[in-house]
Amino acid sequence: MQLIDNFNFAGKKAIVRVDFNVPLNKETGEVSDDTRIRGALPTIKKIIADGGCAILMSHMGKPKNEDPHKGDPKFSLKQIVPAIEKYLGKIQFAADCADAADQAKNLKMGEILLLENLRYYAEEEGKPRGIDKEDPKYDEAKKAMKDSQKKFAKTLASYADVYVNDAFGTAHRKHASTAVIADSFDEANKMFGFLINKEVEAMDKVLNSAQKPFTAIMGGAKVSDKIMIIENLLDRVDNLIIGGGMTYTFVKALGGNIGNSLCEADKLDVAMEVLNKAKAKGVNVLLPVDAVNADKFDANANTNVSKTNETPDGWMGLDIADETIKTFSDVIAKSKTVLWNGPMGVFEFDKFAKGTSAVAQAVAKATQENGAFTLIGGGDSVAAINKNKLADKVSYVSTGGGAMLEYMEGKVLPGIAAIRGDK
Repeated sequence: MQLIDNFNFAGKKAIVRVDFNVPLNKETGEVSDDTRIRGALPTIKKIIADGGCAILMSHMGKPKNEDPHKGDPKFSLKQIVPAIEKYLGKIQFAADCADAADQAKNLKMGEILLLENLRYYAEEEGKPRGIDKEDPKYDEAKKAMKDSQKKFAKTLASYADVYVNDAFGTAHRKHASTAVIADSFDEANKMFGFLINKEVEAMDKVLNSAQKPFTAIMGGAKVSDKIMIIENLLDRVDNLIIGGGMTYTFVKALGGNIGNSLCEADKLDVAMEVLNKAKAKGVNVLLPVDAVNADKFDANANTNVSKTNETPDGWMGLDIADETIKTFSDVIAKSKTVLWNGPMGVFEFDKFAKGTSAVAQAVAKATQENGAFTLIGGGDSVAAINKNKLADKVSYVSTGGGAMLEYMEGKVLPGIAAIRGDK
């Protein structure tokens, strides 16, 4: 596999899949968080410093218009040009990603060209639009779209000599720009960018060479969202900490009273199966023992504290409480590897953010004081780390929510396999 560190881009045009699907201020249209832009800078700067030129491609949002030339302007990547130029100086913009051959051909070494939103074209995702899956002609349309997707990918590939994928957040999708395009380049001329390399290295370290004790912290609302990653980790972890709304599916399965707390009634058997498997494998499962409850799902709700299995009728658990915080923090403090995905409560409400913030502090402390390798992934976990200004106090903060989950579940990601040849 070609490595970007060893590649010389001098005199070459590189088409780079970046993830510039950044949040925008609804009133001004300006980029409100440029983390993803900054994440791609090392790869872009390497190409330019070597004496090459970079053609950047990305999606933004989920435009559904059938005509790419009439795409909704709120999804246009032209809006983010100033945010990119802040770091890279003047760049060029191609108003149609599928009709940029002349601009790419005339691009001089050291220059940068940003293509318009890939998803203005249905061919990027490879799914037919404007036809229902139940329509008898859907399968025919889907097959035709797959052929169109290959042509679209070849068009993009024709702009450059080299392909670089640096968009881990979309690596779990078999899209034209993340997987299909790689078929147009030989092994010596396709590679990961620095960002994907770091992502994969961090995850492989956790999955394949984790130091013990290894603690996985799984939060979030639903057991169904995390069951596959939990099952894949049971053969690897020493401790499994469970928090967030899915706590109550486990508590209910164990016979506890959960009041109005969130519960997947059809997943009680699944929860018990996880607990039984963990016990058989010697994994220490830690469920919250106490919680901060609310009388309604509201930022200003009335609160009380109870045991998680003694939630009062009419109340719902929205955060972990002090005894649980101490227990979780103690286990994290003794860990040498920590994987954290998902909040401990309704983190977006300040009244119910204490538990998630406490876990963030504990993970950072384990990193700094115990030398633990700590990997953070998932929007709310990352938000908690950033809100507490701890991003530089943990080992790695992943940029890919869905992609990270699927990788940790043991799935082959098309965008990774297209470069690395995973089976």
